[in-house]
Amino acid sequence: MPELPEVETSCRGIEPFCVGAKIKKVEVRQNKLRWPVATDIDQQFKGKMIESIERRGKYMLLNVGAKSLMIHLGMSGSLRVLQAPVKPGKHDHIDIVLDNGKSIRYNDPRRFGSFIVNTEKLAHPLLAKLGVEPLTSDFDTDYLYQVCKKRSVAIKSLIMNSQIVVGVGNIYAQEALFLAGINPKRAANKVSKPRIEKLVDAIKEVLSKAIEAGGSSLKDFTAADGKPGYFQHAHQVYGRGSELCVNCDKALKQVTIGQRTTTYCTNCQK
Repeated sequence: MPELPEVETSCRGIEPFCVGAKIKKVEVRQNKLRWPVATDIDQQFKGKMIESIERRGKYMLLNVGAKSLMIHLGMSGSLRVLQAPVKPGKHDHIDIVLDNGKSIRYNDPRRFGSFIVNTEKLAHPLLAKLGVEPLTSDFDTDYLYQVCKKRSVAIKSLIMNSQIVVGVGNIYAQEALFLAGINPKRAANKVSKPRIEKLVDAIKEVLSKAIEAGGSSLKDFTAADGKPGYFQHAHQVYGRGSELCVNCDKALKQVTIGQRTTTYCTNCQK
């Protein structure tokens, strides 16, 4: 599913085409998403100028005055910029038609995404309890260490908890823990402060590199398939169960933590 870097890339991909443009209409062909799309969503946003686009966790907010169009890509959603009208496909559920001749098309085969009218901005119930953003100064060693001291849950599960830190999904948790040399099964309260510092740095590095990799494919938001190359960066452990560790050549181990498949090196990660 799209994780923080993919959502950030999506924001950056559509921003140049959206900000400053007015919404001519919101055309909904399928309103049965994770939550039903408001029947009056077109009336609420028609004629409104998109003033800014921001991301909070995995939610995208298209801000129009006192309200926002809040989008979540769900498990399989994606956004694509249309330079001119194109006949919609089977899974092209929503178009945001702009007055500059372009449209933002939402495609979602599994329909787990959402389009929500948000009148509360960051105080919206889906956003209010989210943890800190990992690429900000709020996410630092002291913060994560204080959280970890009180928790005996596996460190991988802790950093994937969106009420603690947002956007560290399964892929990036595995990659960051490998980079920091920490066993994903280790209890959070058993990880020393110096190692927490390494983990914070690793999370920031992995996410930043993933965003940078996605950024190299921003042009793909106007390509035929509209799918940026999100995963251009090389995974060192994710999806490599039983393959050899890139550091020590020992076979990687695959286990399940919190119902998620997890790959790590028993030699490099302690």
